[in-house]
Amino acid sequence: MLRRQLLKSVIAAAALGLAGCANLTSEPAAQEHWLPTGDLGIIIERADGRVALVNTSSREKLAEIDGLGDLSHASAVYSRDERYAYVFGRDGGLSKVDLIGRSVVGRVMQSGNSIGGAISQDGSLVAVSNYEPGGVRIFNSDTLEMVLDLPAVGSDGQASKTVGLVDAPGHKFVFSLFDSGEIWVVDFSQAKANGGQPQITKFDNAGKQPYDALITPDGRYYIAGLFGEDGLALLDLWHLEEGVKHILPNYGRGEKRLPVYKMPHLEGWAIAGNKAFMPAVGRHEVLVVDMHTWTEIERIPVHSQPVFVMSSPDSRQIWVNFAFPENRHLQVFNTDTHQMLTHMEPGEGVLHMEFTPRGEEVWVSVRNENEVQVFDTASFEQRASVPVASPSGIFFTNRAHKIGL
Repeated sequence: MLRRQLLKSVIAAAALGLAGCANLTSEPAAQEHWLPTGDLGIIIERADGRVALVNTSSREKLAEIDGLGDLSHASAVYSRDERYAYVFGRDGGLSKVDLIGRSVVGRVMQSGNSIGGAISQDGSLVAVSNYEPGGVRIFNSDTLEMVLDLPAVGSDGQASKTVGLVDAPGHKFVFSLFDSGEIWVVDFSQAKANGGQPQITKFDNAGKQPYDALITPDGRYYIAGLFGEDGLALLDLWHLEEGVKHILPNYGRGEKRLPVYKMPHLEGWAIAGNKAFMPAVGRHEVLVVDMHTWTEIERIPVHSQPVFVMSSPDSRQIWVNFAFPENRHLQVFNTDTHQMLTHMEPGEGVLHMEFTPRGEEVWVSVRNENEVQVFDTASFEQRASVPVASPSGIFFTNRAHKIGL
């Protein structure tokens, strides 16, 4: 009798287990598009107001997500869980894109002309940098409700375009004022105790017309490029009391410059060890700078005017692309010897590059060919070609865990 009861119990338990398995395998359509987000990324399709969702491991396009407005100059950041991309469009639109649901789940027209954005250290705030009407607007990352409208009125009393917006450790945002030559640090670390208001520290001696900026990978140094004068502005975020310092002040003085067809993007600087590799404005050179002293070490001759100078995740290589009309070229250099490793011509309109998280491959957008080419970073052989209409910026989800990206 006891044996029969035990046998019945075992059979019943097995039946329940099988029923449970059946439920797991027939999960509703909510999980139809579920994917590990670490494999994903988006590519801006600048002519069509949409992004391509891609898988970096299978090297394929999974979907196209539209309704994003003017993406002629666009960038993106990610939520901490890598599920949501926040896309900043040229038309002032801030869009929240669900990579798993493959759809736009939120969108606000927050200005008339914007130039990029950043997400806070804890992922709760998204900030947008604006040309028109200027200033920075900050939003709740969940709801896209505006938390703070921060007009950029300089010490001269005039409204200014804002550029070079980055996130920084300590729940900070840092940006530059193009028209008034200032750098502002917006600190949200004590905002809850201050009724939601951040502490703002302003530096009014950044230099003439800061046009873009970067933050070093460790989050310590904020560096702004200057369009209106030679040199760069540097702010040590560990020691704000020291104020803004000017570095490389003599670069370009007294020498005839070439026409500038496209301003280099400072966020594309390469940092390798104690060296920074910088695109030289209006020159066929990459500057090598000692980050301990912030002095020039060397100038590397390159094919044409560099736009992006990007380092591989292991810091062994820098990849350099170029401004029009030489934007079909791509060069790779060794960061130790500064020697060129290869010179490639992927096609007309090489605009952006993005390394896979551990750097075994690099994806290169080739706008005029309507494709993104994938190269092996060891052999430099092309591994794949992904069809993407008018591709520009490439943003992989591992950016969610990096400062300033």
